[in-house]
Amino acid sequence: MSDAPNLILGLTIEFSLQVIKYNEKLEELKKFNLANQLFRSGTSIGANVYEAQSCESRATFIHKIKIAAKEAEETKYWLTFCTKADSYSQLDGLLEKLQIIIKILNK
Repeated sequence: MSDAPNLILGLTIEFSLQVIKYNEKLEELKKFNLANQLFRSGTSIGANVYEAQSCESRATFIHKIKIAAKEAEETKYWLTFCTKADSYSQLDGLLEKLQIIIKILNK
């Protein structure tokens, strides 16, 4: 493995940490169901990308990356929902960061 930093791993870990912070805000607002959904999909992106790094075949790698892309789309749905709802906290750039991740995963 190369010593060069892995861009997608770094982005997804940073994104997961920001999702966790946003979840804390949602839980303060007692939005537990949405917080749970967002936590699961938002952190799953990075988990699948991380797992893909040690796949035994190219096909398995591609499969894991496709799962990460699907989780990213689900996360985009929940974050978009939060932007449309009146009583939800500001997203602090989460959607923009997610769009970058989605572009990389879809390449």
